[in-house]
Amino acid sequence: MASEGPIVLCDNLVKIYKTKDIEVLALQGLEVAIEYGELMAIIGNSGSGKSTFLNMIGGLDRPSAGKLIVDGHDLFKLSEQRLVEYKRKTVGFVWQNNARNLIPYLSAWENVQMPMLFDKGRHKKARALELLEVVGLGHRKHSKLSQLSGGEQQRVAIAIALSNEPKLLLADEPTGSVDGKTAAYILEVFRELNRERGLTVVIVTHDRLLSKKVNRVVAIRDGKISSERVMRQSYLDRLQGISSFTESDEAHDEFAILDRAGRLQIPRELLDKLNVKGSRVRMGLTDDGKIVIENPTPDGG
Repeated sequence: MASEGPIVLCDNLVKIYKTKDIEVLALQGLEVAIEYGELMAIIGNSGSGKSTFLNMIGGLDRPSAGKLIVDGHDLFKLSEQRLVEYKRKTVGFVWQNNARNLIPYLSAWENVQMPMLFDKGRHKKARALELLEVVGLGHRKHSKLSQLSGGEQQRVAIAIALSNEPKLLLADEPTGSVDGKTAAYILEVFRELNRERGLTVVIVTHDRLLSKKVNRVVAIRDGKISSERVMRQSYLDRLQGISSFTESDEAHDEFAILDRAGRLQIPRELLDKLNVKGSRVRMGLTDDGKIVIENPTPDGG
């Protein structure tokens, strides 16, 4: 597929989960584009739809309505056979739960080689060893799962995700079960893959500090994009010299997102600061062209 336009294009994407007694609307007209070569994070509270979105673009779940194009593939139209091929050749996954990534009785290099066994060609072991070097674990190639720390297991999982040479790497809470120092190292692996190989990386995370060091942060709330934060160029230029996470709020510019009908999601924390109760706010336009949103009652009650 030619790399023209975004690698991921979602237009009015809807996902409904149905059970016998209830329907859950997980994505409610989500609209987002991810460019080739981006390093971005998706954040949101539990139940916001962020993991559902990751499963949609990873081909693990079928959308209910809307438009979803990934690397030129229309995921609404793929047959089951072509969907399997898509998952093998286009996307790589890294999960928070290492049990989904690793086989405990195999060594590190054998785990990395496993996804390659179905491919033609030779030199699979050499390729597995090369990928372990990429994630800084060449020296632990013979280690079993029980001999590796949580951070080392996660780095093996990244190497496994790279074994099919994906165009899009998807990581679901990849630092959720490791300490801060290890989390920083794992993110640096992602940054290196993005910088040196041009790999598109999408990370779903609760980790606010992790999201400080990616180029774009998309916030999902109630199944829609509520805001985006884009890293300021001045911070991006300095990032190579930063060896640890920062709490600085100066890393990104934040933007609210309008949908095609002109509707706007106001971040919950801003509404809380205004002490807004219920579903009404006052909105006005100032003489200098600014939109002002106020609590509808002077005392905030």
